[in-house]
Amino acid sequence: MRQWVEAVALALLIMLFLRTFFVDQFRIPSPSMEKSLLVGDYLFVSKVHYGPRLPMSLCVPYTQWCLPGAVFPYVRLPGVDDVDRYDEIVFNYPPDEGTIDQKVHYIKRVMGLPGETLEVRDKVVYTGTQGNLKRQELLPTMQQLWTVEKSEPGYRFSQQQLEELGVETVLPTPEPAVVRVQATPKAAEAIRSWSWVESVKPSIAERDEERGVGRPQLFPGGRGYTRDNYGPVTIPKKGVTVKLTEETWPAYRRVIDVYEGRAAREIRPGRYEIDGEVTGTYTFREDYYFVMGDNRDDSQDSRFWGFVPMDHIVGKAVMVYFSWNDEAGWMGFPRFGRMFEGAE
Repeated sequence: MRQWVEAVALALLIMLFLRTFFVDQFRIPSPSMEKSLLVGDYLFVSKVHYGPRLPMSLCVPYTQWCLPGAVFPYVRLPGVDDVDRYDEIVFNYPPDEGTIDQKVHYIKRVMGLPGETLEVRDKVVYTGTQGNLKRQELLPTMQQLWTVEKSEPGYRFSQQQLEELGVETVLPTPEPAVVRVQATPKAAEAIRSWSWVESVKPSIAERDEERGVGRPQLFPGGRGYTRDNYGPVTIPKKGVTVKLTEETWPAYRRVIDVYEGRAAREIRPGRYEIDGEVTGTYTFREDYYFVMGDNRDDSQDSRFWGFVPMDHIVGKAVMVYFSWNDEAGWMGFPRFGRMFEGAE
């Protein structure tokens, strides 16, 4: 009996060591990353790429119980790579309260890097420096809403054709000859080739669509942004100093006050105090990233809640090792074709 206990304890310690310093596991809970990652995908998340982040709270392994008040400073060991654009990263959800490594896990794709300016124009993401923004194309596995105009209202989509293209969502509009579909660029191009289709264009959200009770506000508030026409916003970078103004304060207040732990407040419009001293500038202490879901019209991401601090990043998604389709059959079924598929 003692040998069995020792063997189990040793196995648990080895697993804990591997999960802390090398690779962790994550399950996709929502469709925000479709079609790149599907609901029910199980991922390996590499901690080697960006360097393992040491535990910041004292918890009982494999449980949710943590010792209250036991909080350790942020320390990240050296990694083999930097966070790059288009990386799929797992991170702790920044708006959550509590110790960083106990916040709920999210997964999104990095679109904006520290120090860059990011803007979305009619669904297209542009990044770079002010006056020199470069277009960032949709990846083949990303999807968004497209407006499809038919030559006659009576034409109907074939369910078989939609399934072959991986299109699951078709939404009606007030115009009988116009519908909206959620599709990848390749699927949209295929629909465009059908003889009875007049046009296929990105479906652009109007400001009125983004308002209303229960609708999440975009970040930072009060600027009239929509998810399809957003920004420009400049992403904080370690060592960079910004002027604090009525324009920049809404974007950086939470960064300064919450993520960097400074006592920051607005004395009056255009005048600010940090750690008890009146100042007109601030120098950031760490890097931040702007992330977006691959399912652009069904993702709560940086457009809604802001930047991801480097100390919140857990690791890089590298492989789907298992996938379960809850909607297949009466009890679900594995997606064998996705097993051990590299994350794109």
